[in-house]
Amino acid sequence: MIDAIGRPQSLLVLGGSSEIAQAVVDGLVPARCRTVLLAGRPGPRLDAAAERARAAGAAVVETVPYDTTDVADHAKLVDELFDRYGDIDLVLAAAGALGTQAVLERDPGAAADLVTTNFTGLVSSLLAVAGRMRQQGHGRIVVLSSVAGIRTRKANFVYGSTKAGLDAFAQGLGDALVGTGVGVTVVRPGFVHGRMTEGMEPAPFATTPEAVAAAVVRGIETGAEVVWVPPVLRWVFAALRVLPRPLWRHLPG
Repeated sequence: MIDAIGRPQSLLVLGGSSEIAQAVVDGLVPARCRTVLLAGRPGPRLDAAAERARAAGAAVVETVPYDTTDVADHAKLVDELFDRYGDIDLVLAAAGALGTQAVLERDPGAAADLVTTNFTGLVSSLLAVAGRMRQQGHGRIVVLSSVAGIRTRKANFVYGSTKAGLDAFAQGLGDALVGTGVGVTVVRPGFVHGRMTEGMEPAPFATTPEAVAAAVVRGIETGAEVVWVPPVLRWVFAALRVLPRPLWRHLPG
């Protein structure tokens, strides 16, 4: 169970090889999190994430095959994990892909796949998680959104729309869970240096997986509903949300 100062003892990561997720594990394990379940596509990256969790000091580390596009299997997987471990304090939704806008515009099928990966699959997974957390009467769900979903830009509107949908879903889920003992934290990073953005020109206020993870851990401890990384982006996007559309269209990609 999450203790009085917001420290979980068990964690399930959906998207276990995510760099941000691994940095979150690094932050949580020394602070009492002993069980780490990493759900993701089997392979060297997931195995390396498991070894990293063990090296951080986790007592129990398990890798679990998980694919966000395999929607029909999500409820069964969640039930199996909650049945096996009895109680899971924290679920981190970190699965996702970026895609290349030019390719996505030319290939509607690829765009649809990205929507399933970033949005549809997490909706099905997190509804199953929320149902089990309601039953246990406590827990927290952390959803990695993005500032790209606050107002979509022409340079990445397919990706941005998936994050817009996920962000809205997570907020609604949080409202629906009020009074159940289960909370939801939505995390909105800006540009994050890492594997997914390698070779891209960094946007202003670019950050790192470690900085995002530190903000996530603080958000869990305080029970924050929304976390911006870095915090200045809250005010930047408060202004950008109301920028006239003709001006918005001309912002650099």
